[in-house]
Amino acid sequence: MLLEGRALSALVVGGGSVASRKVRSLLAAGARVRVVAPSVTDELRALGEREKNLTIEKRRFQDEDVREANLIFAATDERTTNSRIARVAREHQRLVSVSDLPTEGSFSGMAAHCAGDVVIGVSAGGVPRAAARIRDAIAERFDGRYAAAIDALRSMRRRLLDTGGAAKWEQAMRTLLDERFCARVESGELTPEVDAWH
Repeated sequence: MLLEGRALSALVVGGGSVASRKVRSLLAAGARVRVVAPSVTDELRALGEREKNLTIEKRRFQDEDVREANLIFAATDERTTNSRIARVAREHQRLVSVSDLPTEGSFSGMAAHCAGDVVIGVSAGGVPRAAARIRDAIAERFDGRYAAAIDALRSMRRRLLDTGGAAKWEQAMRTLLDERFCARVESGELTPEVDAWH
């Protein structure tokens, strides 16, 4: 996550399981993350010990905490605190996500599933647990087979385009990315077909 060439700065207020999920996603995206909470999960504590882009401050939220952040996540288990964080973030013209009342924030995240370069996001109208359940169901199908297939297709595309084979790539797309694409990925047929394409 870059903003004007710099890593995006995110503030996560809260130290529970919701905050842990947000922090993992933000770190995976390359953001610099600061957590403010009186106590944190064992997972967050362990992340804080090994991740250079994560700072944990064990204390209660203060209004000035929002000043240095590009993105703010209100993820405490206190409704009044989350509401205050949202209000202060808006006053400082910062983007804010509110875990227990998404409509109070200026954005809401998606439940994401990654299989290599395949990224699938699910939003469920402000009901994060429903989004997570749907995401998990999708993840059962769209697994590492898709990551391998996309890797093979990307290599083939690069090879064909680098050798002046734009027309061949167009032909390959019509053949390999037809209505049977998912069935061929899941049966294991697609990657050998890509490898055999000249």
